[in-house]
Amino acid sequence: MQTLKTTLLLSLLTVLMVTMGGAIGGRSGMVFAFVMAFGMNFFSYWYSDKIVLKMYGAQEIGPADHPAFYGMVQRLAGRAGLPMPKVYIIPSDSPNAFATGRNPAHAAVAATEGILRILSTEELEGVMAHELAHVQNRDILIGTIAATFAGAISMIGNMLQWGAMMGAGRGDDEEGGGLGGMVGSLAMAIIAPIAAMLIQMAVSRSREYLADASGAAICGRPLALAGALRKLHNASRAIPMQEARPATAHMFIVNPLTGGGMMALFSTHPPMEERIARLEALAR
Repeated sequence: MQTLKTTLLLSLLTVLMVTMGGAIGGRSGMVFAFVMAFGMNFFSYWYSDKIVLKMYGAQEIGPADHPAFYGMVQRLAGRAGLPMPKVYIIPSDSPNAFATGRNPAHAAVAATEGILRILSTEELEGVMAHELAHVQNRDILIGTIAATFAGAISMIGNMLQWGAMMGAGRGDDEEGGGLGGMVGSLAMAIIAPIAAMLIQMAVSRSREYLADASGAAICGRPLALAGALRKLHNASRAIPMQEARPATAHMFIVNPLTGGGMMALFSTHPPMEERIARLEALAR
């Protein structure tokens, strides 16, 4: 069900981008939109993992550096039928973790120093199983595609907005259709990026639910993962990640950006209560 939902949402992003490209320049505008998206996706596919790891100062470790943690990831990767990913530790007291990489053969998992301190062995296994589930389900690539499309739609929206504003004077001299076209273009320039952002968030949320279920299957302890999520939710609020960026927030197991109200509505993560409830239902 979550896979079907993701496919539908990505299709909606594609339709939205084609429509905006057509609004700018007809068929040639559509081609331009696709070429731009392709270029952005190509760059993201090959380099996004290196960028995000460097952004958070992640340091690669081997079996001699942190034998218990490295061995845990190694056991879970074997259980999931995955190649051994690279393992990183982020020098941050805020408890969190994420996975990155373009495919299972070129994947990496990263955990903060804070998460290694506050979780029990079973809870940490649940978290790392969740991250390996993202690798197994190709969520890293899907998330990158969704983020790239959303970013491209925002850029096209800006172009469309400027085009509509600059064409306002010409529209006044025409039969009255110019004003209507300008208003329509401005409306699309404002609404489309918001719609793209909401679709991107829906993609992220659906993949989080799937990674929770797959991670519980890998580690065999749904309640351990549920307990870890509960701890991380509370601890990440008490110790927020100062270096966190909105563009990469969706990668973490819990949202590193704090805030309630409207911020919760526009969160890339599902409600924590719902995630925990689903894991508890799996345990039953």
